[in-house]
Amino acid sequence: MTIAEPASVPTPGTEGTRPLVLNGISKHFGGVVAIKRFDLEVEPGEIVALVGDNGAGKSTLVKIISGLYQPTEGEIWLNGEHTTFRDPSDARTKGVEVVYQDLALVDLQPVYMNLFLGRELRKKPFGTIDRKQMAARTQALVDELDVRIPSAKAALSDLSGGQRQGIAIARATHWASSLVLMDEPTAALGVAETARVEDVILKLKARGAAVLIVSHNMDQVFRIADRVTVLRRGTQVGTRRVAETSHNDIVSLITGLSS
Repeated sequence: MTIAEPASVPTPGTEGTRPLVLNGISKHFGGVVAIKRFDLEVEPGEIVALVGDNGAGKSTLVKIISGLYQPTEGEIWLNGEHTTFRDPSDARTKGVEVVYQDLALVDLQPVYMNLFLGRELRKKPFGTIDRKQMAARTQALVDELDVRIPSAKAALSDLSGGQRQGIAIARATHWASSLVLMDEPTAALGVAETARVEDVILKLKARGAAVLIVSHNMDQVFRIADRVTVLRRGTQVGTRRVAETSHNDIVSLITGLSS
């Protein structure tokens, strides 16, 4: 079964078509500098982790990339095109999807309605909601990502926390054409459910998606990320390839203390 409207993913390594490039992003709130000249590139099929202590600026950066805040300085490029966001809806329209810890799902609706929430498919010529088509496309996607749920027609309220997070990731996967941004997606989950969600994230990577994940869990970062970039007091203090660094090195960057 073909999944409708799949995200278009740039060819890895193609110059100028990286899903996300941030150049010199800064954010000021009056005299307070929350983010100072942040630079980052995220490639197709890459997971980049954003880490830092509380108050480091991670949430502010997430809000800039998702359109809630506009940067004071700097540029955002999506798939080779310079862009600005008016608001989160504009960011979604341009291909940026966000998975939050609180999920933003509707318990009383079935899984397939949550996948198409606000973007429902409609039958022609009368414009009634095409529930059959939405359920079929949702089932195809959760099967591909191995999100283990009873059915696309299951009520969201009947699912576990890990299953719900898997649905939130599947929804982002379906609609993102540039970037999937995840803000502490497993913070409220136990060990077993965290492992299942991480498996879904890795399948998302295998599909060629670009993923930027905010995480406080260093073990998780080293399990799933390709690179990790560190914020300290609003300043980007280092970016490392996970395969070429260590827990101690990253913790030293976060704290500013030598290992």
